[in-house]
Amino acid sequence: MIKIKLVFSVLFIVTGFAIGCSKGSGSGDNGSGNQAPVNCDAIHATFSGDIAPLIQTQCAIGSGCHGAGSSNGPGQLTSFNEIRGASLNIKSAVESGRMPLGGSLSQAQINLVRCWVDSGSPAN
Repeated sequence: MIKIKLVFSVLFIVTGFAIGCSKGSGSGDNGSGNQAPVNCDAIHATFSGDIAPLIQTQCAIGSGCHGAGSSNGPGQLTSFNEIRGASLNIKSAVESGRMPLGGSLSQAQINLVRCWVDSGSPAN
């Protein structure tokens, strides 16, 4: 009787673990917990034309979360050096859907951030 209870307990735990680990999170998720690959050859993200305006409206000035004097997360994101220094954190936060707080980015905007960071976060 104890063996049967032990077997059912183990099966219950393993099943729960398998179900919990199979769920993805966020758009662009391929079901493995990782973002689906993006062809950055077709996306030419620039800092001045794409990333700076996006950060200004969604993260810094427009939202007030990462404006001048901010200590939220990576701090203020008002200059190229601040944004570039936090680029990996920004990429992670937007891919996971944690940021922008109280808002959302389109998949196209997320892909711009992803491709800009993946290309080395250039000052273009």
